[in-house]
Amino acid sequence: MFKKLYAIVGFCFSQLVMATAAVPTADASLLWADDDTTGLAVDKKDTSNLLQAFKKGTVEGRFRYFFMSALNEGQLTDYYANAFGGGIKYQTAPFHHFQMALGGFYTFNLGSSNLAKPDSITGSPNRYEIGLFNIQNPSKTNNLYKLEYFNLSYQYKNFTAVLGKQLLQTPFINPQDGRMRPSFEDGLYVEWSTPKNKWEGGWLYNMSPRSTIEWFTVANSMGWYAQGVNTDGTAANYHGNLSSAGIGLLGYTHQFNTAFSIKGWNMFVENIFNSSMLELNYNNTTHTTNTSFIPLAGLRLIAQQAVHDGGNANPHYTYMQKDNKAYVISARLGMKNAQWYTALNYTRVTNNGRYLNPREWGIEPFYTFMYRERNEGNANVNAVMWNMQWQMKKQPLKVETQLGYFSLPDVKNVADNKYGMPSYAQLNIDVKYHFTKQLSGFNAEFLYVYKKGYGNTYNNPKYVINKVNMSLLNLILNYSF
Repeated sequence: MFKKLYAIVGFCFSQLVMATAAVPTADASLLWADDDTTGLAVDKKDTSNLLQAFKKGTVEGRFRYFFMSALNEGQLTDYYANAFGGGIKYQTAPFHHFQMALGGFYTFNLGSSNLAKPDSITGSPNRYEIGLFNIQNPSKTNNLYKLEYFNLSYQYKNFTAVLGKQLLQTPFINPQDGRMRPSFEDGLYVEWSTPKNKWEGGWLYNMSPRSTIEWFTVANSMGWYAQGVNTDGTAANYHGNLSSAGIGLLGYTHQFNTAFSIKGWNMFVENIFNSSMLELNYNNTTHTTNTSFIPLAGLRLIAQQAVHDGGNANPHYTYMQKDNKAYVISARLGMKNAQWYTALNYTRVTNNGRYLNPREWGIEPFYTFMYRERNEGNANVNAVMWNMQWQMKKQPLKVETQLGYFSLPDVKNVADNKYGMPSYAQLNIDVKYHFTKQLSGFNAEFLYVYKKGYGNTYNNPKYVINKVNMSLLNLILNYSF
């Protein structure tokens, strides 16, 4: 496997060199902009009429290149993919406190494995690389277009309301931007804040999960990714068999001082399940210096239960078994200064029941979360993860290392292990560089992931392929303007 790794790393380096030489210049003000989470530089003063609101609107764009390759052990299939895409988002200037936004993205395949072909030994489908394109139709990887933003917003003082297609960042629903495009939501979302308090929430009725090109009702957005097994071991088959009127979100944050805050969140998925979270956080953001370290700590308590029959009265077609309850404790303790950050993180999912959250909607709100793997779908989990970040003092270079061990139920314990994932250790090395001067707006990232299996796989490679004893290489090039 390491011979394959050396060859792939060489290919990634050549791609980075060619892309760096070809990138044009851009406005340096977007240098540190995260994908789709930074607002447009809009003039907050109302324009005089509707025509001027459209004429004085702003445009932002992005191009992205993404190389990904999974290297499995032995004769199990290796995969690779090269994806390229671009998008534009337009937003009007304010008109009587109203603004309209419209945007979309396209994706092309620049050369990849046959991602529609399952592994010849296990029959398992591709897991990672297909996510760069369209999981709805793995054989179609070119000319993929999606409308991502189409909304009307209203802002007055500390109040904001957005109606329509938008991008949300919440504990349970979030972008999970680890492929070409993140997950998007459609509905009404409202925020209101004071100096020490923030209320937010809304109602969502449509979703467009990452790695899809269409919009779906909340119920039909679930199950596009692997569905795993039911608690009796039969194949889960809830995709297209659930009913729900939508998702209700409510969040509250109180900032006691510059360091200590408390958050409460609730997500109600009508007719399916309800999740609640309480977070206590200590993280001083105002007294960080280059030399002195300051402490940080966090605690998250999560409770979850099924609503009615969990989506369908037939247990073979439901998302969550009736009367299912799950509880999670996640904590972190660390320290930081202007250049360094380090923390030890721990998560415990109790043995009361599986913790479930549709993977199509975002990553789980655990401090032990590591890119390219999840603990969602399991009960009786003990996870520990150490991470360290280093920001170069005079260069826009950031390096993060994560090392974790995840003790999961036995793969044959189907009641507690939805996806047949064995216990494992994981190493992530993530390097990010934001270019400046003539290459402002361009940034590059290389992420290396290695997962080593420790649980019993019973000599069955279906518990190994794309899960453990594998490496995953990611090269991401972004250009924003």
